Amino acid sequence: MIDGILLIDKPAEMTSFGVVARVRRVLSEQQHKKVKVGHTGTLDPFATGLMIIVVGKECKNAEKYSKLDKVYEATIRLGQTSTTGDPEGEIIHVSDSVPTRDDVQRVLDRFTGEITQKPPIYSAIKIGGQRAYKLARKGEEFVMPLRQVTIYSLELIDYTYPEIKVRAHVSSGTYIRTLAEDIGATLETGAYCNQLRRIKVAGWSVNDAQQLVELGITD
Repeated sequence: MIDGILLIDKPAEMTSFGVVARVRRVLSEQQHKKVKVGHTGTLDPFATGLMIIVVGKECKNAEKYSKLDKVYEATIRLGQTSTTGDPEGEIIHVSDSVPTRDDVQRVLDRFTGEITQKPPIYSAIKIGGQRAYKLARKGEEFVMPLRQVTIYSLELIDYTYPEIKVRAHVSSGTYIRTLAEDIGATLETGAYCNQLRRIKVAGWSVNDAQQLVELGITD
């Protein structure tokens, strides 16, 4: 394969750039020349699931794929917050309050439709030409711009306190970490995204994606 896309099921504890680098290395070895490889939207290191990898001449169309709607399955942990909105940050106890299932459903319903989000400071968004997460790690102060996103559906899969499991069909640019935090704030319990898996990008499904080991990638 020289030009086109690859569907990859990203493992946890690996960056999106790490996935791209490994795929580039293997394809370049197979072709005996350097192959251009890129991704079409980052997944956080703790997250798993579908990545559309563009190869060769298809790299010029990367933005087309990045603007597509996505579906995620997420586990939201109540009662605590995280400095990064995920398990990798400092976890802070907030509340022992236990919302009812009806309380949870009402709040999920409130976040369905077009909403305003403030993306997390630990994100790849560029602020003044620099990635926000790099500025945050330096301890620099800056303002994250608000953005309008659309939550087409937010389905409650399971609720066993302290964990809410949801399936979210969202527009491009939606941060599930932020959605989890906003849900926790509305419930007045605090929350962060404990697990995250991207299962669809437009019509592509993670069920059709390859594991890295299938490409001969074991590190």
